[in-house]
Amino acid sequence: MADDASQQPIVVKKIKKVVGGAHGGAWKIAYADFVTAMMAFFLLMWLLGSTSEDTKAGIAEYFKTPLEVAMGSAGTGDSTSVIQGGGTDMTRSAGQVNKTTSEKEEQITKKKAARAERQRKEVVQLKKLKAKIEDSIKANPSLRKFKKQLLIDITTDGLRIQIIDAQNRPMFSSGKAELQPYTQIILREIGKTLNDVPNKISLAGHTDATPFPSGNTGRSNWELSADRANASRRELISGGMDTHKILRVVGLASAVLYDKINPLNPNNRRISITVMNKEAERAITKDGGTLGFGPGGEYRKELKITSGL
Repeated sequence: MADDASQQPIVVKKIKKVVGGAHGGAWKIAYADFVTAMMAFFLLMWLLGSTSEDTKAGIAEYFKTPLEVAMGSAGTGDSTSVIQGGGTDMTRSAGQVNKTTSEKEEQITKKKAARAERQRKEVVQLKKLKAKIEDSIKANPSLRKFKKQLLIDITTDGLRIQIIDAQNRPMFSSGKAELQPYTQIILREIGKTLNDVPNKISLAGHTDATPFPSGNTGRSNWELSADRANASRRELISGGMDTHKILRVVGLASAVLYDKINPLNPNNRRISITVMNKEAERAITKDGGTLGFGPGGEYRKELKITSGL
């Protein structure tokens, strides 16, 4: 019996395991990983193509010194944006635009060009006005004989019309603000012409350096020049000029001489009427002034006299 048992064959049963076979899912996982990687790659390429150079520079700076950027250093994009590294204009397809450089420079250039064009048009307009006044003087017999006392030129403030005294033909009574009849004619004719332009008007009265008689206390060439400027203002309005066109009336005494070599020259006694350009008008309205009334109840607007005068 023992022999029979030792001669029996030993059977070893092996089970072969087949994982998945032809219908397994391992390849699907690998394919999904590949598709995800490709999607991430194309997304990265799209982001790089739609990002501005400033943002790229900020990202590059971050990877160079991430701690410095995280602490608030520049280089993370547009520093003017509330969200660092991002622009404020979400409608742009080309990414962020650095408004501290390109856009601001473009705006400044446009403003300068517009200002230059406006100044050019103003100069053309003032030249036409100058020619019109000169033609009016030539055509009017009453004004023609005073041609030498009328000086017209274009300054940085606008078109200036100066009515100067002559040795034997003063504009005002001596030491007073009373206009001579021919001065009234000149101012009324000028007032009609100036009413056709939209520019504001500045008036300045000037005297020579002759001291005011000391017997009349409380008065000097300053008061006299201011009163003469106001008298000229009233005459311009009588000639038909709109009252709202006058922006400044000021007396300068002998501070701004026409003949600096001879301060006593009668030509220093004059009235300056300036048709102001926009820059001069803006400078006056920005600076402000004091409103008041003269001794005779006339309206007066006096501004600070600066060294530029």
